[in-house]
Amino acid sequence: MRRAQAPGLVLAPPPPSSLLLLLGLLVLDRGCAAQQYSSDLCSWKGSGLTHESHKKDVEQVYLRCSEGSIEWMYPTGALIVNLRPNIVSSSPKHWTVCIKPFKDSAGANIYLEKTGELKLLVGDGDHSPTRIHCFSYDEGGLFVEATPQLDISRKITGFQYELINKGTESDLHTISAPCRPCSDTEVLLAVCTSDFVVKGTIQNVINEEEQQDSVIDVNVNKIYRQKMKIFKPAEESSGWRGQIKTLLQCGVRPGEGEFLFTGRMHFGEARLGCAPRFKDFQRMYKEAEDKGLNPCEIGTD
Repeated sequence: MRRAQAPGLVLAPPPPSSLLLLLGLLVLDRGCAAQQYSSDLCSWKGSGLTHESHKKDVEQVYLRCSEGSIEWMYPTGALIVNLRPNIVSSSPKHWTVCIKPFKDSAGANIYLEKTGELKLLVGDGDHSPTRIHCFSYDEGGLFVEATPQLDISRKITGFQYELINKGTESDLHTISAPCRPCSDTEVLLAVCTSDFVVKGTIQNVINEEEQQDSVIDVNVNKIYRQKMKIFKPAEESSGWRGQIKTLLQCGVRPGEGEFLFTGRMHFGEARLGCAPRFKDFQRMYKEAEDKGLNPCEIGTD
């Protein structure tokens, strides 16, 4: 079983007006002192009402974190979102950017922009259940353009963003093939690098057709690590209970026996990574330990 992963980005040619607007805005950005600029460490919240309605102003937004959000009320004009996180990496190609629009986001199109070329990521009012869109950090930046509206009073464009390190073999695997079983090496790396690592059994699996997710109810009898309080004490037993999500297409079903569940927090949700049967993990760990190849130490009881 593998953790859920966002679908590939949706590409579509931008309308000519958007491309002309973008080129004009980039020129203005270099020499116009009247432009409005906003910056914050992780998240930005602003309003298009600060712009004159007849002008197509651009707002420059600078974000320095690996996760956060954008909330643009009464969108008019456009935003250029500059993600410049304080991360240590040998190359931008080691990072993937994912965005998740707010449930009722409306009033603007979200594009991926590089050297004046626009590719549509999220159209205005797109409420598709597969709402996470990912792209490589070096593919370009985010350009958010308000669409013409007769009434902007109820429009809010917003999304969460995350940067994911795909520099390790395990992270690269989860991005490229979320349903393929893990290799022994990937399991051992996942044990060392995941946000949560627990031993437990599957109590139930609930398929959410609309969201294209499967929700796994897990009974946990040992917690090796959890970044957030995903698994909480169970009232009916001495263990813990919690939920992990994965892609519906992976076809997860309840199975007997113990598993080692690993995974990452993704937009506030626990997403499944490698999940071998525990007896298989014990075998992998012992074989690597005998060869001195374990990337980290963890109990196998």
